[in-house]
Amino acid sequence: MSTPLLISQAPLRSDPLDPYSEAVTQAAERVSPAVVSISVRQGSHSGSGSGFIFTPDGFILTNSHVVHGADAVEVALLDGREVSARYVGDDPHTDLAVIRIDAPDLTSATLGDSSSLKPGQLVVAVGNPYGLAYTVTAGVVSALGRTLRSQSGSLMDNIIQTDAALNPGNSGGPLVNANGNVVGVNTAVFPGQGLCFAIAVNTARHVASLLMRDGKVRRGYFGIAGQDIVLARAAARRFELIDPRGVLVTSVEPGSPASTARLREGDILLALERERLTGIDDLHKRLTSIDLSRPYRLDFLRKSEHLDTIILPVESPT
Repeated sequence: MSTPLLISQAPLRSDPLDPYSEAVTQAAERVSPAVVSISVRQGSHSGSGSGFIFTPDGFILTNSHVVHGADAVEVALLDGREVSARYVGDDPHTDLAVIRIDAPDLTSATLGDSSSLKPGQLVVAVGNPYGLAYTVTAGVVSALGRTLRSQSGSLMDNIIQTDAALNPGNSGGPLVNANGNVVGVNTAVFPGQGLCFAIAVNTARHVASLLMRDGKVRRGYFGIAGQDIVLARAAARRFELIDPRGVLVTSVEPGSPASTARLREGDILLALERERLTGIDDLHKRLTSIDLSRPYRLDFLRKSEHLDTIILPVESPT
């Protein structure tokens, strides 16, 4: 008499994810509890977008074009809660806005350091366009220090360019690195080119602090577009620069203070009133605390010369 063969069946297990997929899913899972859906009403019109909680007490970062001029703002959390939001302030110049909700047990995102980004680095764009579920796209940083014209018409500097396509309604959501730390605020997409853009989180952090304090950003205006640059070691030695960083002027607006001061495209800004400018974020911070009643000395490089000029900033038109 034969004895039946007993075969033990191991529980079914899903196939392990490849390292790339693992990195993307973990980054999205880490930040997703802080990502919110934003619905706005302005008169008979309505709109929506995304945002993310960046403080435990309910402050939310999003785009200016999502909430600007709204009569009412509602926020849907990933856990299903729907909460009315209070408008704090917005800055069309950088397409950033801050709103606030009052709710317990909120999860806030961790803000990273956008100055450490490198082309080719993995980034993940997360949004929550409809509430209850988040959407994810992944790609790489394809360029840094780009310039983009905002919907208000002003030029936004130090923009992150990525091929992580934005889903509809994801504007205002976070762009995160592989650790799930926020490195940018998604702002725009060029549909036909597969390019998406995000405001660097170092810029967003500074602008948000001003909006939380004053409800608006009052800044000086030079009339340039610029990006970060690191001088070659030989050039830094030649000009006796301990720190090789500066601001590369990529364009000068006609009739602007920069044009009057005879700045040109290709100039590299080094110092304002002899205080070093190490990047575009550094310049933006200086412009938000500048005295508009007096002129300033501006040191810069032009080809092989170390020059200076006097510039009289005016208040930014936006």
